[in-house]
Amino acid sequence: MDVSRARRLLLPLTAAACTVALVGGCSFGPAPRGERSTQAAAPLAANELEDDYRAVIKDVLPSVVQIDAVDSLGSGIIYDGKGHIVTNAHVIGEEQNFTVTAATGKEPMAAKLVATYPEQDLAVIRLNSVPAGLKPARFGDSAKVDVGQIVLAMGSPLGLSGSVTQGIVSATGRTVSEGRTGGGTGATIPNMVQTSAAINPGNSGGALVNLDGEVIGIPTLAASDPELGGGSAAGIGFAIPASMVKTVAAQIVKDGRVTDSGRAALGITGRTVLDDDYEPAGVAVVEAPADGPAGKAGLKAGDVITRLGDAEITTITSLSEALAAMKPGDKVTVTYERAGRADKVEVTLGEI
Repeated sequence: MDVSRARRLLLPLTAAACTVALVGGCSFGPAPRGERSTQAAAPLAANELEDDYRAVIKDVLPSVVQIDAVDSLGSGIIYDGKGHIVTNAHVIGEEQNFTVTAATGKEPMAAKLVATYPEQDLAVIRLNSVPAGLKPARFGDSAKVDVGQIVLAMGSPLGLSGSVTQGIVSATGRTVSEGRTGGGTGATIPNMVQTSAAINPGNSGGALVNLDGEVIGIPTLAASDPELGGGSAAGIGFAIPASMVKTVAAQIVKDGRVTDSGRAALGITGRTVLDDDYEPAGVAVVEAPADGPAGKAGLKAGDVITRLGDAEITTITSLSEALAAMKPGDKVTVTYERAGRADKVEVTLGEI
């Protein structure tokens, strides 16, 4: 519907409403004092919100960068004053060297890979030379992120450096599995922040920011609708929570790798199996090392896992999502089939 058409549809309704009101004494005279004060407050509140937006953008945008690799382009956030930049692993890909450009338009800078952590789709790179005035971002508390919060997404969507979109936190605690097509890592990521702020290719690795100027997440994924041929679903994007970003980045900066993921693992290599109707029916164990959690519990190659605790397991993705809700050291009952017979075993989960 174009704008002129929309106005033509709205005008008769407005007129009709006034005609009905006139029967009861509709008036176009001065509004009562209480109504006038409410009308005056509305533009004032709008101006204050606009000022908040501008202040946050001015504060945070200098901490957001564009990252150019040979085969990809994305965004990043300045993590500290030593030139470390945190971004998505899928932005980095297999590259080692990058060109980094500040969102504020300064000269491009060279950077090198420190380490990637594809299991959480995070990575850290470091500037070869730290420029004067480098401004690290402030990361917020993920526990305080709430549905309805106004947020701004900052990055380089479609290569448009320094772009800002706005929306709200539309859900929290989402577990989302990332595909491997289009350069994805295939990671299953728990506790993601869902937002209505527009997230487009190039936003990955950038900043999702609250009105206190704190980074509450890294935009990573946009939902897709298979019925639309896999196209992005408008207004549904996901960001890795700041708590996980800080945990992973701190370990990479300190040790050059992730030493404590906090992510539960069953300790198998598996594949999805189909039933007689060609529907996903479980995860077949391809390999279960004897010293791993599953192997120690007695699971072995050829077993088909159908439940993990209370969660039904039909695919590798559903198994990953069930594990994402658990912690290393948790004891869980695994239901499986072996040679056509169902059985159960208790497994103490390990760590990714």
